[in-house]
Amino acid sequence: MYTDFTNLNKTCPKDFYRLPSLGRSVDGSAGHEVFDFMDASRGYHQIRILPEDEESTTFITEYDLYCWRVMPFGLKNAGATYQLLNHRLGEIWRYMWMICW
Repeated sequence: MYTDFTNLNKTCPKDFYRLPSLGRSVDGSAGHEVFDFMDASRGYHQIRILPEDEESTTFITEYDLYCWRVMPFGLKNAGATYQLLNHRLGEIWRYMWMICW
């Protein structure tokens, strides 16, 4: 299924959240013997859309109208929101033993 958010994205202001420095992330991992990588494959779909904003994501099928209750791919600020959430969750341990990138 594909939902075209072009018109919604045109009306939303752009959120800017910079990725952490890749160089700093690589440097922070130097000297460690063990590395692990986690992929949050369902990451976007774990972020709840505010109930008052759900209607903005309405899409039509041959059966009915539906709206997203979690953040789908394709929203202008989805990437920035996801990265910000990761950084807030890892605030305590960042650069000590965890890097969110």
